Amino acid sequence: MGLKKKPVTGMKDILPDEMAVRQYLLSEIRKCYREFGFTEIETPAVEHIENLLSRQGGDNEKLIFKLLKRGEKLEHALSSGEASALSDSGLRYDLTLPLTRFYAENQAKLPNPFKALQIGPVFRADRPQKGRFREFVQCDIDILGDESNLSEIELILAIGSFLRRIGFSGRHPFRIVLNDREILRGMQRFAGFPEEDFEEICVILDKADKIGMEGVREELLSLGLSAEGIERYLSLVLDAGEGAEDIRRLGEILGEKLSPGISENLSEIMEMVQEIAGPELRLSFDPTLVRGMGYYTGPIFEIRAEGFPGSIGGGGRYDRMVGLFTGKDTAAVGFSIGFERLVTILLESGEGTEREEGSLAILLEKGISREKLSAVLREADSRRKRGERVLIVRMNKNKKFQKEQLRKEGYQECMEIYA
Repeated sequence: MGLKKKPVTGMKDILPDEMAVRQYLLSEIRKCYREFGFTEIETPAVEHIENLLSRQGGDNEKLIFKLLKRGEKLEHALSSGEASALSDSGLRYDLTLPLTRFYAENQAKLPNPFKALQIGPVFRADRPQKGRFREFVQCDIDILGDESNLSEIELILAIGSFLRRIGFSGRHPFRIVLNDREILRGMQRFAGFPEEDFEEICVILDKADKIGMEGVREELLSLGLSAEGIERYLSLVLDAGEGAEDIRRLGEILGEKLSPGISENLSEIMEMVQEIAGPELRLSFDPTLVRGMGYYTGPIFEIRAEGFPGSIGGGGRYDRMVGLFTGKDTAAVGFSIGFERLVTILLESGEGTEREEGSLAILLEKGISREKLSAVLREADSRRKRGERVLIVRMNKNKKFQKEQLRKEGYQECMEIYA
């Protein structure tokens, strides 16, 4: 039986046009984030299974690619009859968990605070569909060791700067929405909901854009929550505005149900970012913003672009994750850009595919002499040393079609060398 040509289900090959867009985005990401003082690191794609199953990844923990033990350890695990004993590691489902392990291990060698940039593939055993793959790239920036809201301000400014740099403020208007996990808790306390139902209620609220507020009401009733409490809760959501002053007003309504300083902190983040970035970077408060990861502890944010469902990036504060490794909590906040979504958007709109100018393709006729070939190679070598892009290929029978394809690849000039 012949070998299979198609990639494994949920994976994909990347053709040159898409690769050009990906390299363009990666180049802009690195340039922009470097300007904000972020330092690039790299972590392994394989993580300890105990770390991956630490109840920090929400539903992503159900989508882990587990790796079997090897050799005698696998034989022993098979003989035990316990399925859980078969795996000792797995492929990472995001970059945040590996980062916190990295920081816990290397903290003494790193500056404080530490501003990290991490780019790499992650893996989720999800159901493949259009735009959703089992292997995809994430691009994260994180700040560890700073308890102040300067971290959130810097992250949002960096993300906004990058998106404007690739044209999103004009061609693809976007906004960054904010909330705080403590505000979500305060709203539920105000409604009289049990603390143990917090995550389940958040999951329902997170579906508001799909099922509407009536759908949220019905699902909350199905949990056995009181109708009066549900109405108090939904009135907070429906009456909340989008600005910094609206956050302060909500904080006043929640009163002692909200920890001190929470609403003022989020308001200040919005105001400071707006003051620095100006009207091109739109921010808004959204009391329905939840973010699915269980590790978030404070402010959370998400990027939404007009004309595109869902988010194209998000993040938040996760002050307890490093402590799972060290026993001591460490301030941490991160923002992940939706790299694959950006690639799709730019490909569909034809942006980011511009080829470099001044490139030359040299077409050689079959049977060219050694002397002419040597002269061509010397000319190409001289041009390449000057930083030019030079391609040398044999001339095809259908020369016209060949030259058309080369122009599509960005070769502005074609030189024909005959025998």
